[in-house]
Amino acid sequence: MRKTCLDTVYELAKKNKKVLFIGSDLGPGVLDNFKKKIPDRFLMEGVAEQAIVGMAAGLAMQKFRPYVNTIATFITRRCFEQVVVDLCLHNLPVTLIGNGGGMVYAPLGPTHQAIEDISIMRTLPNMTIISPCDANEMRKLVLQTLKIKGPIYIRIARGGEKIITKKHKINIGKAIFLKKMTNYNFVTTGVTAQIALNAAKKIKDKFNIDVGVIHFSTVKPLDEVVLKKLISKSKKIITIEENITDGGFGSSILEFSSKLNSKIKKADIKNFGLPSSFSKKYGTQDELLKFYDLHDDFLCKKMYSFIK
Repeated sequence: MRKTCLDTVYELAKKNKKVLFIGSDLGPGVLDNFKKKIPDRFLMEGVAEQAIVGMAAGLAMQKFRPYVNTIATFITRRCFEQVVVDLCLHNLPVTLIGNGGGMVYAPLGPTHQAIEDISIMRTLPNMTIISPCDANEMRKLVLQTLKIKGPIYIRIARGGEKIITKKHKINIGKAIFLKKMTNYNFVTTGVTAQIALNAAKKIKDKFNIDVGVIHFSTVKPLDEVVLKKLISKSKKIITIEENITDGGFGSSILEFSSKLNSKIKKADIKNFGLPSSFSKKYGTQDELLKFYDLHDDFLCKKMYSFIK
């Protein structure tokens, strides 16, 4: 998914002379074509994320469209003040691309595990947050980023995910129905959509119950039209995210629900995600997600017990 994202930025740069790329820690061979063919708009600044965000802000003030890429924990934790003051306060059109959202870099430990990046970025005024579920959705969303007038945070998952969005119309700010809405629905963001589809299939196979899967690639702003329909027409909703539940995607769903007219009958909602704690367990991404019960078997059982 990272390759698709960065290749699409290069695609934008070939068509728009105001698009430029700023990186801090690219691996060998990444974006070599960009570097060779448009060297004046390919900037590699080393591990200096705070300076890079400030640089991007200055370039945006000069009508450029910077795309900044580094590890998710570095671009959200390390340079939080610069993101707030330099980008969001001035509503500058800088796109921040965070590698390794969630537990992608699990073996590197808590310093690299982006367990709260969605929660952090959600708090910021003017910030748009995008969390695609596959490479197809990633490409289509990145192509639309030039239409957004303010800062954007793109959360990149590990890559190699099954393509599940080819038949869907993809737009920033719009949810998609990966599986038809029913009385019982999984509501997802990012690659948890893939987990939800597997869980929904298991529920159907084991219990003959149809469960919908509605995916929000844009965490902020939410698709409030779809969300209102979901909350008012469903009986049970389980939200899933590879982020802590405190202040994350699921929290935003509950916050929206609380603002709806009290006379509207609302779905019961449960949030599932990562615990609000630094991991003390070593392992791969899959091993830690299983350890924290963020997998299809667990969610199948939880949805069934929620329904019953």
